[in-house]
Order: sequence, then C-alpha cells, then structure tokens
Amino acid sequence: MQFLIPANSKKSMLIFGVFTTFDLILFSIGIGATLLLLLIISPNNLLAAIVDLLPAVICGFLVLPIPNYHNIRVVIQEAYRFYTTRQRFLWKGWCVKDEFDESKQIHK
Repeated sequence: MQFLIPANSKKSMLIFGVFTTFDLILFSIGIGATLLLLLIISPNNLLAAIVDLLPAVICGFLVLPIPNYHNIRVVIQEAYRFYTTRQRFLWKGWCVKDEFDESKQIHK
C-alpha cells in the first residue's frame, strides 16, 4: 500500500496558507507600535522616520516566510535551540543492519 501525501498539506492549517495566529498578532503589535510612534514622534528628519518605522520593519522581517522553515522567527528559534542545548549523537557504525542494542550497554 502506498499513500500520496501532498507536500503542502499543512498549509490549510495556516491563515492565508502562510501565517499562524501568533505571527499575525506579532505583526499587528508591530504595526500598532509604528502607528503610535508616528503619532508621538513626528518624522521631521530621517532618523525620526527610521525610529518610527522600526517596529513594523522588525516584525515584518520576523514573519517573512522562507522555504524549508515557516519563517525567520522559526529559524532564529531553531538556531538558538541548537546552540544552547546539549547535542548527543549516538554512533551506530557503518553497517545498515546494526545489531547493537543500546539498552544492554553498560554505562561507566
């Protein structure tokens, strides 16, 4: 028996096929903070305009979709998790049919 599973089967679980609820909330907070900053700090010069637009640009960058991952936020989370957790790789040897039983090994 063979089953055919489409590659984009999880897209139906996402909003617009791209975003999770948290992504949209994060982007909305960034847009809201930008609008608030535009009201508080009027962009009279370039520096003020950059500071005003910074929350929307950062949040937009974090929810930017990329291939093989969900978005930039997920890539940053995975990189952080990889470098901060202890990695344990078990040597299985070169043989495809390995007869080694890990539970019977005596740890010293």
